Formats: sequence, C-alpha cells, structure tokens
Amino acid sequence: MVEFENDIQECLKVMNQGGIVLYPTDTIWGIGCDATNEAAVAKIYALKQRADEKSMIILMADEKDIENYIDNPNSQVFEFLKTVIKPTTVIYQHAKALAQNLINANGSIAIRIVNDPFCKHLIQEFKKPIVSTSANVSGNASPAFFAEVDDIIKNGVDFIVQHRQNDFTASSPSAIVIWNEDGLLTTIRP
Repeated sequence: MVEFENDIQECLKVMNQGGIVLYPTDTIWGIGCDATNEAAVAKIYALKQRADEKSMIILMADEKDIENYIDNPNSQVFEFLKTVIKPTTVIYQHAKALAQNLINANGSIAIRIVNDPFCKHLIQEFKKPIVSTSANVSGNASPAFFAEVDDIIKNGVDFIVQHRQNDFTASSPSAIVIWNEDGLLTTIRP
C-alpha cells in the first residue's frame, strides 16, 4: 500500500474539504467526492455537465456499511454478490444519510462494494462512502484507461491520483442490478 499512500492522503485532504478527485476504481477511472456532501456532489454534476436527476454510483468498502445508508437491506443480495465475478453495482431502495442530490427521486441509490486495494483503502480511511461516476462529460464515452480521460475532466478536479495512470489494461463499467423489495433480481446492465 506504500505505492499509493501519498495518493490516499491527498484524496482524504481534498474530499474532507469538499473537493473532487479523479481516481482509478475497480472498473474504470472515476470522479469522486464525499457521498454525504451535497455541495461536493453538485461540483461533479457541473463538471460532467449532467442533470442531477441522473443519479450516480457510490462505493463502499464493506457490506456491513450498507445498513448505515439503506433502511432494511435484503441480506440475500450479499449472498448473490459472492457469486459474481464482474464488479456489480446494486440499486437499493430507501437510501438515507447521503447527499440528497445523490439519491434518486424514487429514494434509491446505486452502491458497489469494492475489492480493488486502492479504493478499499481510500474508503476505509475516509470512513464514509465516496461517489464514483465515470470520468467523462455526460454523453461522451467512458474512458477505458487514464490516457482516455478528457482534459476537461482532468482540469476540473481538485486532485488526480497518480496510481495506475500508466496501466493500459482496458476496463469497462460495472454490471448494474436492482434487488427489488420482493427479492427479485433485475439486470439493468450486464
């Protein structure tokens, strides 16, 4: 973890001050901030030129943290997540204790539990969930690796993580599923 400790510390400093960061996730490069800070979330919407009604994903380090941000999560979802190989984002109902401009109008929020060492360490140190939205202007293609991130995004964030900038392994967004209150699973993005 020494290899990215400076990045972690700088991200913590920026996010604690309400700033936004450009960082590698367990999928594609993302723009992130404190998921409980409405002003920071608004900065991301503005940078991406994205309407606020299009909610964003948040990342957490551990499934036990979900109950702090979701009322009565269905425990079956955690069993399902143990069976998937691809990083998978789950849309949960009854979001709470998050920035209001992150929560969908129907009260839902998209959450992914990360396994990536950098993301996991960052979130554990931050002690709160962080936003993860693709590092692109809304409507443009998501970057498969750092070199594809648009200069508009690079120039619009408060800090750019150095870790994995030279990794040219193409990546893709997570799968997205909805776990309905009746226990049915619906795939939104495979």
